[in-house]
Amino acid sequence: MGIHTYFRSLNELERIIRCPGKFKFEEHSVSAHSWKVVQYAKTLADIEERNGVSIDWKKLYEITSSHDYGEIFIGDIKTPVKHSSKELRLLIQQVEEGMIEYFIEENIPEDFKAIFRKQLREGKDNSVEGLILEVADKMDQVYEAFAELQRGNTEKEFIVMYRNALVKIKNIQLHCVDYFLENILPDMVKEETPSSIDIKKITEEALAL
Repeated sequence: MGIHTYFRSLNELERIIRCPGKFKFEEHSVSAHSWKVVQYAKTLADIEERNGVSIDWKKLYEITSSHDYGEIFIGDIKTPVKHSSKELRLLIQQVEEGMIEYFIEENIPEDFKAIFRKQLREGKDNSVEGLILEVADKMDQVYEAFAELQRGNTEKEFIVMYRNALVKIKNIQLHCVDYFLENILPDMVKEETPSSIDIKKITEEALAL
């Protein structure tokens, strides 16, 4: 019982593998994903600040570092399934939030419960910090899928993941998105190695949608 239970539970995120059930050259845990999302987000936020946008850094670090904590309870549900309909996505989110609330009620001391509810909440919203989290989360999907495609992994799910993540990113109105599309993504595509998958073509098609 107590905060020790929360700290110990973090080990479980190291054992939950993203995109389960598909062949991968590299496996990524949820904890590794969360760490990368924080790294992306802080640079994206720096870009926003350079363009005059005010950033709530405490909120940003809270929501990015904890955004997938609920997967301790439900695992990593495949993206095509999770996003197959708005209704299903909402139901999954409700289950996840309910289990987080139960965990807090059962394990977290009373004087810390409000803090944990705030930190473990769904962070993706229309605030600049919530939008940065959305971009950072999708960026990691882009990088994970790109690495598989670059090595010639022909699993269709990685093509879909790469394309859908790019489409989602380009439709978010942030300065850092413009920077990503104009400066970072071109450098990534230039790294394309000879393979049976035309990453440049997939990228161009996604950006044209």
